[in-house]
Amino acid sequence: MPNTISFRLNGKPVRLQVDGNRKLLWVLRTELELTGTKFGCGHGVCGACAVLVDDRPVRACMAQVASVAGKKVVTIEGLAKNGGLHPLQKAFVENDALQCGFCTPGMILTAYGLLRSKRKPSRDEIIQGMDDNLCRCGAHTRIVDAIQSAAEEVKQGT
Repeated sequence: MPNTISFRLNGKPVRLQVDGNRKLLWVLRTELELTGTKFGCGHGVCGACAVLVDDRPVRACMAQVASVAGKKVVTIEGLAKNGGLHPLQKAFVENDALQCGFCTPGMILTAYGLLRSKRKPSRDEIIQGMDDNLCRCGAHTRIVDAIQSAAEEVKQGT
């Protein structure tokens, strides 16, 4: 049975008539046509579907859309501001931290949450914080390098 679900998506108000039990991942990809959020495992294990809900990473394949009612949701499409990439997006490009790019949106949004909770994480803290996000291409070392680089830029306030 459809419910009215309202939330902010990438800075804009959204109001949908949708079954509240539907997974946020599928609402984003089908109703809202934002395909940056990827379907990976469907069990919350790989991190490809990570989005930000009130600035915290959430596995969209596990979250019911009703759980974001009244909240702020950010997908990879909404991270860039005023035509400029977010420092994490820039760092992933500059450090060649993406190969096929499938896991990249989830990696970047999980890293965003990590940097919000810890401004200057050590390499070990980054590895631990990103441990639940999987990259089949093997770009893990470059991903860690990118997050370290972005942490410096975020810390400096640029």
